[in-house]
Order: sequence, then structure tokens, then C-alpha cells
Amino acid sequence: MLVVGLGRFGSSIALTLDRLGHDVLAVERDATLVQHYTGRFPLVEADATNPEALVQLGARDFPVAVVGVGTSLEASVLITGNLVDLGTPQIWAKAISAEHSRILQRIGAHHVVLPEADAGNRVAHLVSGKLLDYIEVEDGFTIVKMRPPRETQGFTIAQSQIRKRYGVTVIGVKPPGEEFVYATDDTRISANDLLIVSGHAELLERFAARP
Repeated sequence: MLVVGLGRFGSSIALTLDRLGHDVLAVERDATLVQHYTGRFPLVEADATNPEALVQLGARDFPVAVVGVGTSLEASVLITGNLVDLGTPQIWAKAISAEHSRILQRIGAHHVVLPEADAGNRVAHLVSGKLLDYIEVEDGFTIVKMRPPRETQGFTIAQSQIRKRYGVTVIGVKPPGEEFVYATDDTRISANDLLIVSGHAELLERFAARP
């Protein structure tokens, strides 16, 4: 995988991909950042706004590219455009605003990430209710980790009729000191369990708001 830009976003992705065993090549034009990350994963000092530089690096051979450059809109757009022109199958690009995101999508980025906005949205849901973790997947579909409402405690999922009454689905249950298990109709929920629940964000918020 190709990672362009070694700011906080790009470096975190490169380090994680390398730790997971993926082949990574990072590209950064700032010599100080290159020196800082030398030896931690493969990287090259180059200016990816120059399409010829990407060609020389073999960017065409990478099925996935991540554009971690966000502070310079011009550089972000140029690099993304260069990768589009090279025919990169999957381009993930960081954006710092909704306008930036729209531009990246229009020029051909397949996935646009707004880290600050996404993090803010997630934290807002966590601090305002009983949710322990919150992941919005797409179009409102969300997965959360939460404590069970009192009315479900001591009952099986079938007895509680959670899906019918609240429109959400319990995916897994974790009893204290045990592993998560996939939930079935016969799974009994206890007060100290952790639940993994999926559904539309608004329905999950209502379910989590139950006492």
C-alpha cells in the first residue's frame, strides 16, 4: 500500500499497516519527517505533487493509496489527481473540511476521510449518553458497545423482543471475565454484560437511553 504524507494521520496509518504485516511504501517530501520515520517502515523522500515522481516510485503497482496530506488543499488535490490519472484502483484521501471532501470526491477519490469531524461525532455520542463505543459504518448504520437497559436484564434476547420493540439487533454479548459470544435468541442478558448492538443511529440512541 502507498501512503503519501507522514503527518499524524498518514504516519499512524503507515505504522499500523506495517505492524499488521502489509507491504507499505510511504512518500514524504519533508526531510525532517523522513529522517524521523527512517527504519520504521519503507519510505522515500519525494514530492508526490509531481506526477513523474509517482511514476518513478512505481505508484501504478499499488492497488491502494492513502493521501494523508490535509493541511495543504492544493497538494492534496494534486496528489489525488495524479493517483487518479495513474489508475490507482482504491484511493483514500484525508480532507479537512466538507468543501475539501467534495473536491476530492469530484476528482476521483474513492473514499474521503474527515478525521477531526469523524472523531468529534463519535465523542459527542459517547459523552452524551450511555454508549461505551460508537462506530458509524455508513448512511446512519451504526454499531455500538453499551450496558444493557434494566428491562432486558435477566431475560433472553427473544424474551426481551429487542429487535421488535426497538428496531436494533444485538450482535454479541460479553459476560464479565469472558469472551464476546455471538448472540442468539436464547442468549440471556445479565446486568454486568456488555452488548454489541447494531442499527440506525437514532434507534440505538433511544435504546441506550432506556434506564
